[in-house]
Amino acid sequence: MRSVRIRILATLLVLGAVGVGGWQLMPSQEDSGKTIKVGTSDVVTSLDPAGAYDAGSWALFSNVFQSLLTFEPGGVKPVPDAAESCGFEGGELSTYRCTLREGLVFPSGRTMTAEDVKYSFDRVKKIKSDVGPSALLDTLKSVSASGLTVTFHLSSPDATFPFKVATGAGSIVDRTKYPANGLRTDNGVDGTGPYELTAYTKDKKADLKPNEDYEGAIKDAGHPVELRYYKDADALNSAWKKKQVAAATRQLPPKTLAELNPSDPTMRVSEADSSEVRNLYLNTRSSSPLHDTEVRQAMAWLIDRERLAATVYEGTVDPLYSLIPTGITGHTTAFFDAYPQQSAKKARALLTEAGVSLPVRFTYGYGIGRASAAEEAKELKRQLEASGLFKVTVKGYEWTDFQKRWVGGKLDAYAVGWVADYPDPDTYGAPLVGTDGTMSTGYSSSQVDRLIQASQRFEDRGEATEDFRSLQDAVARDVPVIPLWQAKEYVVTSEDVGGGQYLSDGTGVFRLWRLTWI
Repeated sequence: MRSVRIRILATLLVLGAVGVGGWQLMPSQEDSGKTIKVGTSDVVTSLDPAGAYDAGSWALFSNVFQSLLTFEPGGVKPVPDAAESCGFEGGELSTYRCTLREGLVFPSGRTMTAEDVKYSFDRVKKIKSDVGPSALLDTLKSVSASGLTVTFHLSSPDATFPFKVATGAGSIVDRTKYPANGLRTDNGVDGTGPYELTAYTKDKKADLKPNEDYEGAIKDAGHPVELRYYKDADALNSAWKKKQVAAATRQLPPKTLAELNPSDPTMRVSEADSSEVRNLYLNTRSSSPLHDTEVRQAMAWLIDRERLAATVYEGTVDPLYSLIPTGITGHTTAFFDAYPQQSAKKARALLTEAGVSLPVRFTYGYGIGRASAAEEAKELKRQLEASGLFKVTVKGYEWTDFQKRWVGGKLDAYAVGWVADYPDPDTYGAPLVGTDGTMSTGYSSSQVDRLIQASQRFEDRGEATEDFRSLQDAVARDVPVIPLWQAKEYVVTSEDVGGGQYLSDGTGVFRLWRLTWI
């Protein structure tokens, strides 16, 4: 399989007074059991893997649950974790078989079997939560289990299935602790990951201790970690400045990120390119004022990404002109090619052709506390209304309510960030623009669905490039989504904490065990 290329910038390591050698120093015996406090403004939707498909939840899942496969730092191909081995059977890419490691033990003392794996995948598909990851398993037809062997039967050839197994959707749960037909609602977690969840307060904190029984791809146990959740970027920034956390990530305010000083001896800064994107999703249903393709195309002629990145985000993000971001196989500039500059004249011509009343009135929703979402909404409203062609009503919603509203088709437009599930362009296909995709725009295109399915037939992922190029051209034409920007990955830690540069790298894994006292 040809490697998917993710551009990772040279990490900025602020060495300060400890010197270069400080990064290799082993933690003292005194520090070995000391808790590292990590702050984030991400939100955990659910502790149940069947009920969450968001960055905050999956960051926690990758620490407390195991999947059959995982990704090594910077890796582009899944490696065994709970599995001893995995592989496709035959040359059809439609039967995938894994053999479990022996002796994996749940917190209850039960030994994991293939039945637990089957149960975990089956319940994701059966529960099919509105905000869960079932859409990611759209090619999974059935699962069979025997002893330590689990076999996945796919409805169509899917070379990307191993990538999906390695995500939070593949989290293996104790089948005696999780209901088959509904989500678990208490604050408990029963997984076999590198950490155990010892305490949890929703929207406040998660206490994690290394799992002494863990067996898998990770060889070195981590330190105890307290994950602290903050309501927004400003609250996270305040906690960081007051030294209430030793590490902060996702997301400090743009102004703070823009002013980070690599020469400051009191902190260590990691900055890297990221495959995280943010898109403006448009409701294409017949009941929406954005139903007509010409209306959505008109919006695409008016959006100024350069100004958005420079003003709201102070240059800490890069303008994005296609569905697949820079650095990922198949990336194009489809939206720049189709809409090379802002043009109110061309937007008006499209709206006249559509025969709609002007200005077009629609609702724009955003998640409260999500980085600079409110400021971003204000700027996009300004850009669209400056033409006199649109009238935008903007409203913010608490994160869970926001999710339910866009899934239920109650918003005409909504901006949402997307963190890659795995390092492959497929993660920007079916979930975002496929029929019944997780972003729930109501968009359905037989051409797009056909291209997505065709791209999954190539085990050498480079051979799918032309399908992805055609897919992005189709999306730029139909405009169910308007790409806005591509993020950079920032992690800051205090001067005595190392490993921040390994915390997140675009593979979808949040490696708390790589943080260490130095």
